[in-house]
Amino acid sequence: MTKTILIIGTLDTKGAEFSFVRNLIAERGHNTLVMDVGVTGEPSFAPDISAAEVASAGGGTLPALREAGDRGAALTVMGEGAKSLALQAYAEGKVDGAISLGGSGGTSVAATAMQALPVGLPKIIVSTMASGDVAPYVGVKDITMMYSVVDVAGLNRISRQVFGNAVGAICGMVEQVIPESKDKTLIAASMFGVTTPCVTAVREKLEATGYEVLVFHATGSGGSAMESLINDGFITAVADITTTEWCDELVGGVLSAGPTRLDAAAKNGVPQVVSLGALDMVNFGAVETVPEQFKDRNLYVHNPQVTLMRTTPEECAELGKIIANKLNQSTGPAALFVPLNGVSIIDVAGQPFHSPEADEALFQALRDNLDTSKVELVELENNINDPEFADAVAKQLLAMLGS
Repeated sequence: MTKTILIIGTLDTKGAEFSFVRNLIAERGHNTLVMDVGVTGEPSFAPDISAAEVASAGGGTLPALREAGDRGAALTVMGEGAKSLALQAYAEGKVDGAISLGGSGGTSVAATAMQALPVGLPKIIVSTMASGDVAPYVGVKDITMMYSVVDVAGLNRISRQVFGNAVGAICGMVEQVIPESKDKTLIAASMFGVTTPCVTAVREKLEATGYEVLVFHATGSGGSAMESLINDGFITAVADITTTEWCDELVGGVLSAGPTRLDAAAKNGVPQVVSLGALDMVNFGAVETVPEQFKDRNLYVHNPQVTLMRTTPEECAELGKIIANKLNQSTGPAALFVPLNGVSIIDVAGQPFHSPEADEALFQALRDNLDTSKVELVELENNINDPEFADAVAKQLLAMLGS
């Protein structure tokens, strides 16, 4: 079956490269929708979506961007325009996959558009930036990054092969037929190493009832991916047991999921049971990477690459306020489960992060700030990893789902 592949490119500076890609896709029997995001000059061939249209969709005009000569501002406008028009084309059923080539600028524009497209839609970016940290370009979407090896600057023996491989990949992706299966209702759960027993028990109980559980590792990108899938409508309910990413966002650790963590389920009315997993810790890399201002804090070397820092009573009180306020946004069924005997494996008597004072500061802030007319507050005399706690969480979520 013929598919349509969106090509996002700077046709003013890399016309030959994008013409090569377009022709190879046509040879495979597929259609193309070419979007020009170049600003500095005229395109080397006529696109389906002009740079002027992209600039307008991004809130600017092409003449103004050229006159200003501000590359950063132009990339921002063209990125927003490319995102808007890519989403429009997808909504109209005109896009089955997307591909782009570029350096840092072209990659930034293409990535802005592709990050807005849904999970499952094939996306490939050939980039000079793909051998380094690709997190800013991939985000939490299934974007495939391919290193260009040589600069995306003309056609040669190496670039033809790399670009040809990328075309083969995107065509193979859009041609792929996924076998039909009886899909189960999806429930999302958040987990960390120190909350694994709880989440594993909850997952097993939910799966035994016929649900499929997607477990997200609460490492910043994991929480962000979960929030994204909730916003995209994939998730029916959430067992958000491990909210530790807020520690890193508040204190300055390395595993923050950003300030919108805990927004998606609340604002979309998705049933959720939330707990306080690993709110006893902030995450850093190897112990020598811990910032100087934290050197005298309670540090625990989890492994050679990960150092944990115990949150203070003051930080825990602030975390309680934040989480309460996030949950107070809830428009659907919501419950907060509080494990009064500790929020992680190492927050129990005899373990390095046991701190009744810090835990109580967290719990009291939640009691003081949670709107219990919207969110049910359940306090249990358990550690978060006790089997009884997991059983209660699973039962609550199943009840919300009418199971």
